Amino acid sequence: MKRRGMAAVLALCMLLTGCGARRPTEDASEEAAQDQSILLGFSQLGWESAWRLANSESIKEAAERAGVSLMYENAEQKQDRQIKAIRSFIAYQVDVIAFSPIVETGWDNVLQEAKDAGIPVLTTDRMVETGDESLYAGFIGSDFYTEGLHAGEFLIEKARRENLGELNIVELSGTLDSTPMLQRAEGFRDAIAGQQNLHLIDSMSGDFLRPKGKECMKVLLEKYERIDVLYSHNDAMTLGAIAALEEAGLKPGEDVIIITVDGEQAAIDLLKEGKINCVIECKPQIGDMVMELAQKLAAGEEIPRCTYSEEQVFTEYDADLDSIPPRGY
Repeated sequence: MKRRGMAAVLALCMLLTGCGARRPTEDASEEAAQDQSILLGFSQLGWESAWRLANSESIKEAAERAGVSLMYENAEQKQDRQIKAIRSFIAYQVDVIAFSPIVETGWDNVLQEAKDAGIPVLTTDRMVETGDESLYAGFIGSDFYTEGLHAGEFLIEKARRENLGELNIVELSGTLDSTPMLQRAEGFRDAIAGQQNLHLIDSMSGDFLRPKGKECMKVLLEKYERIDVLYSHNDAMTLGAIAALEEAGLKPGEDVIIITVDGEQAAIDLLKEGKINCVIECKPQIGDMVMELAQKLAAGEEIPRCTYSEEQVFTEYDADLDSIPPRGY
């Protein structure tokens, strides 16, 4: 662990504030325990959705449970702010850096700076693309490609079960060049490849934002006379798109098949109401796993290159939708 004068002062203040007198042996024990804690610098990409807010809370609460000191910065959807935050972590000499990259590219310089400083880096929720994979230790989050596959597989199953004919599909994709956008799109396309009745007629980026999801859906409805399926990369955009469909006099879930990713409570509620046909889970609660991996990195241990969450698919065909526990986001 790196020794940081300011961190030591803060730790001492925490020990002294609001506490009665302790025996010297207890003080020494607590100071020794404090020396073993790690300092994690975490850069969150923003707060674009309920999913992201839940992800941030998961990180903060898990750090407290694990006894990890956390330096937390929010980039407000801007890559330059994330790079600035990572450089501040390097200057502070944190033990480990973790961040959720807003896009995949453009990180090599700052990651090289972290490597030169001897600070391991963990990417969370989203991946980075680099020619030198030694610049980061590993990734933890969802298998976005599999999420896309699940979306396509559900649509194929629905078409088979209900003997549906030709279907025109529109896609609301996430932030351009982000890992979930790229992999959810690729997985979906691979799943429906060879299905002669399934036609992906357009794709627009709603940037994972609810207002943009509504705006994009309005544009698509004006552009195409017939839309049978909406595949949306996250629930926030889906909720915006559903509002646009209803304003146009269409019944989501009936007139337009709705497939969405994330699993927010609002989406599960609409699935139960029949306004969404399929919800693919993407868990935001990865904080405990982030802390476990950060502690291993700080101790000089190796970690898996990729660590994926276990996730589910909820569909209109499930018999026990009412038994789904509250989502918490």
